[in-house]
Amino acid sequence: MNKSYDVIVIGGGPGGSTTAGLLAKSGHDVLLLEKEKFPRYHIGESFVPGVNPAIDELGVRDAIEAAGFTRKQGVSLLWGAHSKLWSIDFEDGGPYSYTWQVKRADFDLILLEHARKLGVTVIEEATVRDVVLTDGRATGVTYNLGRGGPTVEATARYIVDASGQTRLIGRKFDTIEIHDDLKNLAVWTYFQGGHHFEGKMAGNILVENHVDGWLWVIPLSDGSRSVGFVGPSAAVAASTLSKTELLESKIASSELTRSMLVGAVRVADVRAARDWSYTCTSFSGPGYLIVGDSAAFIDPLFSTGVTLAMRSASSAAATVAAALAEPHREVDHQRGYEEGYRAFLDSVRSFVRYFYDASKDVDLYFAKAKSLVDPIGRMTDRQDFILMISGLSAARSVIQPGAVPVSGVIDGHRALLEDVEAAEAQPSELELIAS
Repeated sequence: MNKSYDVIVIGGGPGGSTTAGLLAKSGHDVLLLEKEKFPRYHIGESFVPGVNPAIDELGVRDAIEAAGFTRKQGVSLLWGAHSKLWSIDFEDGGPYSYTWQVKRADFDLILLEHARKLGVTVIEEATVRDVVLTDGRATGVTYNLGRGGPTVEATARYIVDASGQTRLIGRKFDTIEIHDDLKNLAVWTYFQGGHHFEGKMAGNILVENHVDGWLWVIPLSDGSRSVGFVGPSAAVAASTLSKTELLESKIASSELTRSMLVGAVRVADVRAARDWSYTCTSFSGPGYLIVGDSAAFIDPLFSTGVTLAMRSASSAAATVAAALAEPHREVDHQRGYEEGYRAFLDSVRSFVRYFYDASKDVDLYFAKAKSLVDPIGRMTDRQDFILMISGLSAARSVIQPGAVPVSGVIDGHRALLEDVEAAEAQPSELELIAS
C-alpha cells in the first residue's frame, strides 16, 4: 500500500530542498522526488546576500561555511558611460556583509543532505511524469524510479513544483510566458590561473559590459574561475562560430576579462544554454504551488537565481503550512504568496531591463534602484542599489509577515525585516571604488 504524505516536492535543487526542509522542520511529512543522482553539475555559482536569510532559516550555514566556498563581499563592474571599474560592498547596504561563490554540485548536495537530516524522504533518480488531479485538485504525482522502472503513484495533501526549468506544472497548464526582449544565450567554461582582484575584492564577481552583451568572471575556492558570455540569442544563432570560438572571440575583444586570463589555461569544455526570461501566469492552484525557476526565470545579470529559488521556497513553505492548517483560507494564503513573489520579480526584471543600457552614468542606475526599492528616500541611492542587486529587497515583497500563522516558519522572515529596517535607520555612505 502506497504511503500518503502531507507534501510532495518535485525537484531537489535549492528551491525544492529548501521548501521540503522547512516543511519537515515544522513537523510535516514530506516526500522529495529528484530526477538526477546528486552531486550533479549545475551552472549558477555566484550568489547574492538575499540567499542568506533562507540559509539561516534552514539552519545550514555551518555546513556551507565548512565547505570552504569563496566568500563574495561585493560585485565589481565595468559598466556604464565611463570606462572605469567600479565596485560595491554588500556590507554598505544591508545586514549581510558577504555571501558565497560556490560549485553548485557541492552546494546543492549540502542542501539535499540537510533536507534528509530534517526528516524529508528523498528519492533520487525519480522522474516525475505528471501531477495527478482529482476533481481539479492536485492530489499526487506519477513517477518512474530509475531508467525503465515501473510507474509509481504517490499521493499528498499538497504538491510543490520545484522542477526548475522543466516547469512541470507550467507546461501542463500552458501558463509560461516568454519575455521576448530578454531572449539570451550563455556560453561558458572554466579556467585555471591568470589574475583576479586582491584584498577585499578577491571574491568579487566581475561583470563586464561588451558591445554584444556581457561577460562574467567568478573566482572559485579550488583556484579555478567560471568565465562566460551572455548575448542575444538571435545574434548568437546567426553566428557561424562554434560555441568555443564564440566565447574565445568575446574574451579576446573584452577590456578586463582578457587581461585577467593572461597565462590562464582552459580546464573544461565550453557549455551553452538558453537563459530566456519567462514568468508563469499563475504560481498556484488547488492543492499546489510553484517555486523558483518553475515559476519564473530572470536574466542572470545580477546572479539572483538561487536567491529567487530559496526565498520563494521559504515563503512557499510558510504558505503550504498555513493552507494545510487552514484549508478554508487556501486561496487567501496563495494570493499573498503570489502577489508578493510577483512584485519582487517585476521589480528585479524592471531593473535588469534598465541596467542593460550600458550607456548611462552610474548615478542613474542608483537613482533607478531607489525608485523601485525606496522611493521615500530612507536610504542613500547607492545603498538602494546594493539592496536591489543583493536580492534583499525581497524582504519587502516576497515576505508577508503576519499573513501566515505558523511562527516557526516565518520567524526568520521577521528577523530579516528588522535587520533591514535597522540598516535603513542608520544609513552609511557607500564608497565608489574606481581604478
